[in-house]
Amino acid sequence: MLAVPLLSLLVLLPLGGGLLALACGTRLRAARGAALVVSLVELALVGGLLAWAESPATGQGAWLLSESRAWLPALGIGYRLGLDGVSLLLVLLTALLQVLCVLVSWRQIEDRPGLYYFLLLVMQTGVNGLFLAQDLFLFYLFWELQLIPMFFLVGIWGHERRIYASFKLVLFTLAGSLMLLLGILGLYAAHGAQTGEYTFSLAALASAPPAAGIQTWLMAAMLIGFAVKVPLVPLHTWLPEAHTQAPTAGSVLLAGVLLKTGAYAIFRVALPLLPSAASLAAPVLIGLALAGVFYAAWIARAQEDLKRLVAYSSITHLGLVVLGLAAWDLLSVSGAVLQMINHGLSTSALFIMAGLLQARLGTRRLADMGGLWGAMPRFSAFFLFFAMASLGLPGLNNFVGELLVLLGTYRVYPAAAVAGFVGLAVGVMYVLGMVQATIFGPAKPDASLPDLNAREALILGVLAAAVLFIGLHPGPVLELIEGPVRAMLHPGSQVALAVF
Repeated sequence: MLAVPLLSLLVLLPLGGGLLALACGTRLRAARGAALVVSLVELALVGGLLAWAESPATGQGAWLLSESRAWLPALGIGYRLGLDGVSLLLVLLTALLQVLCVLVSWRQIEDRPGLYYFLLLVMQTGVNGLFLAQDLFLFYLFWELQLIPMFFLVGIWGHERRIYASFKLVLFTLAGSLMLLLGILGLYAAHGAQTGEYTFSLAALASAPPAAGIQTWLMAAMLIGFAVKVPLVPLHTWLPEAHTQAPTAGSVLLAGVLLKTGAYAIFRVALPLLPSAASLAAPVLIGLALAGVFYAAWIARAQEDLKRLVAYSSITHLGLVVLGLAAWDLLSVSGAVLQMINHGLSTSALFIMAGLLQARLGTRRLADMGGLWGAMPRFSAFFLFFAMASLGLPGLNNFVGELLVLLGTYRVYPAAAVAGFVGLAVGVMYVLGMVQATIFGPAKPDASLPDLNAREALILGVLAAAVLFIGLHPGPVLELIEGPVRAMLHPGSQVALAVF
């Protein structure tokens, strides 16, 4: 198993599948069939890696697999990939959502299907590469690659304001990327001047951080780039537009995967490589995270568009993730990583259901909904389930992640943890308002509405099973997270997670 370049296969297999789908052109059945088969093979491959990682025979080190090859040695650039528990879970989440996105698009996308599925799969290549990259130059290449497919997915297959939303997405993320590039080049130059070794290797850069004064400026540049992608308030305004105008699969991948790349980069790049500046950045990150939790929750209450409401809820959830990362405690960081997975499951389900409603009703306006429980009982049961997961109901996945974030944050910043708890309480109002406006109350649609078919029930059933598993038995997931998180933190922050 280890003789095969599995990490390269994880990155390149979706690209190969995308080229196959592109070759199918306008042949709908061939294009979506190729995309589904490749996506299922990728999911099976990641599932096999997960089973191997959970095996007692697997070593207990932080890294499960790694690949390293010379690329541009004169510039210190190498082809370096690494897989640990955190990146494994995020790659698994990406693979699962990719399969579901192909199924969601099965009847929705008929125009230029070859190009559409090509873009979906190329995006998976970019995201997988980012989660596995252990070279900062390679990381940046994949960071940029993931943006291009989303621009076209929104701009071509989006809704009425798709051109505006796609260009706003690109302008914000490109501006953030330029700041990130400045930070990366500055770190490269500072490390070379200090050690005589010019390299982009994450391990080498972490072993010899630059002087504290330089770190502050480098951290500022990197965090601006990462904060745009999370997104943190006030750099968030592109997100509601992109979510509202994107096709359903685009919204799922944007919320479930692409937003995680910003938080993952803070965890993997910014805080470990610049430890002196991390302590200075923590209060700033906490303030921005809490501002996002309160602001987005309050704004969500006023939304009239269902997708826009769910988009603002993403800002709230990701704010809590950044809060846990900024506290830099074993419990809080483990909870933040788990919450990335949780958000990808529950919020993706809500976006899928918003797309299903729009296909049936021809609208996303909450004022045009209501009384769906009588017309669509299966749909309504799933909707209530995922809304309660998003709310953080005990026994469902979000509760575990939120609890760990708040407990860990309380150990370091008690006031911030209390404020975060209050922010979650504010979020209860928009979730309950959303449920009331959609499935309860008097029925407003005039025509009878078809309930979930077998394909749609399968999609939501898979997500519901994952939500329940993490909510009731999070131990196996936390075991994968704990080793990599411990490797990132100083020894004094280590607290046993065995209680969970």
